[in-house]
Amino acid sequence: MPVVIFLGLLIFTFAIAYYVLRPTKTEAAVQERLDELQDRRAEATGQTILKEEGYSSSPDFAHIIRQFPGAIGTLNLIRQAGQKWMVDAVMGVSLLSAFVVGGLASLFVPGILLAIIIGLVAGSVPYISLFVMRAQRFQKCDDLLPEAIDLMARGLRAGHALTAVIEMVADEIAEPIASEFKRLHEEVQLGVTLRDATMNLVSRLPRGDMRFLATAILLQKETGGNLAVILDKTAAVARERARLRGQIKIYTAQGRVTGFVLCAMPFVMFGLLSAVNWQFERLLVTEDLGRILIYVGLGLMLLGVLIIRKIIDVKV
Repeated sequence: MPVVIFLGLLIFTFAIAYYVLRPTKTEAAVQERLDELQDRRAEATGQTILKEEGYSSSPDFAHIIRQFPGAIGTLNLIRQAGQKWMVDAVMGVSLLSAFVVGGLASLFVPGILLAIIIGLVAGSVPYISLFVMRAQRFQKCDDLLPEAIDLMARGLRAGHALTAVIEMVADEIAEPIASEFKRLHEEVQLGVTLRDATMNLVSRLPRGDMRFLATAILLQKETGGNLAVILDKTAAVARERARLRGQIKIYTAQGRVTGFVLCAMPFVMFGLLSAVNWQFERLLVTEDLGRILIYVGLGLMLLGVLIIRKIIDVKV
């Protein structure tokens, strides 16, 4: 009988304790929300602390993609363009576009070589898009870098450390400079040496002004000196280079417009004459001599583009 009474009192005590200590509806709702956020974060991060290289979303497949020729160059191009695309997606879309468009073109174009050229042009569209986005991003970086260097110089004069002014640039300057300097600061905070982190920044933004900045930082780190004064000179050089690039762009505008017109005119005239009377242009794609003339014309056009580009590409 005493044992039964003891067990009853024990159960009654635990029941009261559970009733008093049980979470309220508000606490239960908060805990449920926290668990939901934690699950989302775990799903987003993939339960890994390893840095994703960007070859593929699948680690096993990424090792295979890395062995493909051109995979490393494609990854560098994606990073420099500021995109989060995967290498396997870019290469897959490029190959699929080349085969599909080339196969469709072979059904309508009476020449296998011309169909191959059309397929290659279609397959190069993803890479052309990346090159265009990279050029636009580099232009924005060139415009914002002098302001970022001035901010770094002012921060150093105010007594801040170099890592602090790098974080300041990441917070105050617009994109894409902000994201690149933020990544530089994170790498330094995670233990990467300043030299390696700076060289990684240069590899992502291989521009002359960025190389000047990296050289100034590394030289001051190794030999000492007043980094604020060095950065002032670097900002002045960057602004002068931007002014010279603007002048050269004005002086070479006629050559660039000429090249664009000369490249577009044959295709425009072909389309207009074909719309008026297909018989005028039919021999170019049905006869062997016509196809040879097309190949020769495309080759000469490519040669002309390269020559004009060489003429107007003035190094600053």
